[in-house]
Amino acid sequence: MKKQNMNRDWIATASTLSQALPYLQRYTGAIVVVKLGGHAMSSQEAMDVFARDVVLMQMVGINPVVVHGGGPMINAMLDRLDIKSEFVNGKRVTDAATVEVVEMVLSGTVNKRIVQAINGQGGKAVGLSGKDASLITCTQTNPDLGFVGTPDEIKPEVLHDLFAKNTIPVIAPLGAGPDGETFNINGDTAAGAVAASLNADRLLLLTDVAGVKDGDGNVMTELKAAQIKEMTENGVIAGGMIPKTETALNAIEGGVRAVVILDGRAPNACLLELFTEHGAGSLIRGDN
Repeated sequence: MKKQNMNRDWIATASTLSQALPYLQRYTGAIVVVKLGGHAMSSQEAMDVFARDVVLMQMVGINPVVVHGGGPMINAMLDRLDIKSEFVNGKRVTDAATVEVVEMVLSGTVNKRIVQAINGQGGKAVGLSGKDASLITCTQTNPDLGFVGTPDEIKPEVLHDLFAKNTIPVIAPLGAGPDGETFNINGDTAAGAVAASLNADRLLLLTDVAGVKDGDGNVMTELKAAQIKEMTENGVIAGGMIPKTETALNAIEGGVRAVVILDGRAPNACLLELFTEHGAGSLIRGDN
């Protein structure tokens, strides 16, 4: 009986691999930007699963780019240092003391943890922030928010050089201002800007929800930009989903072929989205 069950498992595995072939062919040479955050960063086990997915993506011909957040880690360090932090409309007010901590945590602890996880799975990852090689130049988003920046210019050639060397870029969402000051960038915003600069085939936004839901609470597997705008105006898309869908629309307008808001709590979410028919979240395309 045990051998029969194992044979069934093997057959199911072989069938899954066979069905993935057209998707593997379709994404050969494609650029896929993944915004890492939420559950996928919550434990070493979850991080290892994500890292394995990224390495597999590269092994089958995709050029992956990882852009990460780190809000909970920043909050923990600010608490340890007894530095108060406030939020305005969901964005962290970042004064001079706070931005030092943000840079230390994002470029240091968080970034290197992701790099090491990918390298530990047999990949070759390099960590950098938007300040390295002037990858991301920023302007101040709002004086009331302090050192919070909006990407103004991206240098994609830095990332293309890494692709040519079979290296996976892992980017901390920081940028440099016109006078060399450091700006903190919202992780989703940074990922969208990077994806647009690369004319990426896909931008995958890992979240802790199943996807974009309609008025009845059902996950919508595919949407057009016009639907997103209408659902936002009608209040169906609300709260924390608004900035994610705004990032998706901006990325598509900037040249990204499609954006997927997918459930990072699901194991192998990126692989399910890219290499299976049913996917793993809500795919958003332009109206045309």
